[in-house]
Amino acid sequence: MKFLFILLCFVFIPTLGFSNSSDVFHKIEKDLDSIIIKDLNNKKLIFSKDENLKLRPASLTKIMTAMLAIESGKMNSVVTITAEMKKVEPTIANLQVGEKFYLKDLVHAALIKSANDAANSIAIYLGKGNKELFVNMMNIKAKKLGMKNTNFTNPCGFDIGNHKTTAKDLMILTEYAIKNPTFNSIVKMDKYSFTAINTNKRYFVSSSNKLLRDDPYVVGVKTGYTNKAGACLIARAKKGKQDILMVMLNAHNRWPNAKRALDSIIN
Repeated sequence: MKFLFILLCFVFIPTLGFSNSSDVFHKIEKDLDSIIIKDLNNKKLIFSKDENLKLRPASLTKIMTAMLAIESGKMNSVVTITAEMKKVEPTIANLQVGEKFYLKDLVHAALIKSANDAANSIAIYLGKGNKELFVNMMNIKAKKLGMKNTNFTNPCGFDIGNHKTTAKDLMILTEYAIKNPTFNSIVKMDKYSFTAINTNKRYFVSSSNKLLRDDPYVVGVKTGYTNKAGACLIARAKKGKQDILMVMLNAHNRWPNAKRALDSIIN
């Protein structure tokens, strides 16, 4: 009876359904701090390593920033760029003080280019001039979603204070976000252009997500990088009935390893 119980437990380990992938997973896990891969269709975990380890998420943070904007009901509201909104480090869209943009265009710039001036502008606008108020909104939303090991200190993903989360929490956030059609339509874009309402100056943004260009099955989601966070990635791949979501934190050889992981699952 004891042997039967052990056998049953062994059979239901999620990764066994992807036996061809096991070698790939165990090779790439040496190149990163944390990873979690899930099959969204059958809601099964495929593979994970240290998914509850608190790490810096870099610009993966902007998923929360963007979702608060999308859900605000103000996507067609006009945001006037201030000097405070521009006080961020690159990567930026280089928005100019006094220019006016629709909030939806700032959300596109924040998600596609990962523009910090766009994300900062979103936070200050929705926080009614108080960025800390917006960050508080981020943390309240995180708790509501069940992100138990997350603490945001800024809307961009800078390594400021205890700005940390986990791969598991980011999986929770992304699973929530991809239920939103507006979010999905943005994160699958490789390029986007928009215009300042009052000056007609044209802006062009492009994604740093190489998988969007190189893999026909990838439909998002977000890249990130800082010196302390390292290279981070949330990727979603869909083919037929397969719908795979993967979170990688502090991933060396991010692109080849991400492709290897997805290619070993998608068939």
